[in-house]
Amino acid sequence: MGKRMDVLTNQLEQDKLDWVALNPGPSLRYLTGLNFHLMERPVVVLVSSSGQVKLIMPELERAKAASLPFEAEVFLFSDDPAGWQALFARAMADISPRPLRVGVEPTRLRFLELSLLREALPNAEFVDGSAALAGMRMRKSADELRAMRHAALIAQNALINTLTTVKPGQTERQISAELIVQLYREGSEAELPFAPIVSTGPNTANPHASPTDRTLREGEILLIDWGAGFSGYFSDITRTFFCGEANEEMRQIASLVEKANEAARFGGGPGMPAGEVDRLAREVIADGGYGDFFTHRTGHGLGMEAHEQPYIYQANPLTLEPGMVFTIEPGIYLPGKYGVRIEDNVVVEDGGLRSLTDLPRQVMRLETFLEKARKG
Repeated sequence: MGKRMDVLTNQLEQDKLDWVALNPGPSLRYLTGLNFHLMERPVVVLVSSSGQVKLIMPELERAKAASLPFEAEVFLFSDDPAGWQALFARAMADISPRPLRVGVEPTRLRFLELSLLREALPNAEFVDGSAALAGMRMRKSADELRAMRHAALIAQNALINTLTTVKPGQTERQISAELIVQLYREGSEAELPFAPIVSTGPNTANPHASPTDRTLREGEILLIDWGAGFSGYFSDITRTFFCGEANEEMRQIASLVEKANEAARFGGGPGMPAGEVDRLAREVIADGGYGDFFTHRTGHGLGMEAHEQPYIYQANPLTLEPGMVFTIEPGIYLPGKYGVRIEDNVVVEDGGLRSLTDLPRQVMRLETFLEKARKG
């Protein structure tokens, strides 16, 4: 953890940032090992380019500060909000007169913490500092990759267990509930990357459908998008199935999505722009005549968050480097009819992309999938 802090301070200096301010979330946990949940009380960690660390948190969380792997000034406040601003002012007293550039994560820092910081640092400029943090978190270590592979195995085993119970007449909510139970039985941490997406029939044409009371019927498509958590890292997988016999169009779009997934998995590699991976998948679907129905990017980064950098969209010039992990999840969605998506988690290695997920990718009947998955 101390090494990560050293990398951050070097990055802050390169980015001409005097400090970075973090509230509860993956980046704070990544740097400090401290796990706070967002609540009505503010929690802020500030790190300077010189390595100074300030931790502002509630008195009730005092015990967590004892486990810090580096030195920090700790400022504790009571539950009376009337005293919070004064505590922030005291914590910032040694730096408040100076003009500072303070980096924040725009998608994380709340108005509550930002307001307290602005009042305590009247001469500071608050800017987007997410690049400094994302650059560190994008390149996974061997330990991080092991955790992600384990999260994938938990998710895969949970799906296999769930599918043994699936039959026509069940609702999407029922299937989702069983999957959540199985995720925990297989060893997932309490925090899942997201609530599982279980969709049937025409609902599969909505990429981010929420489970409903609609029942699965013979001759329909079933789509499941789910993941598990392990040691603070996530998996994110999608598989699609035929319930009974599929019609010709279902088989056609399934085949195209399978080929698009394969083209990106086998065609991507280090030194390539992230956008090229998107192009490899998108080209297959466009050449098959369904380009207008592939309505989202090909993938997104994965790690301590279900969605983080790098993002795999066609205009992204970011160069892929070993250790980066992202999803490959092409899809075709025909409104009012059905949709197909196949999603894998891959890591960039010197020789190409290695998949952390290995369940069968072919869209097939549920019973056939189960037979193949059990054989490994």
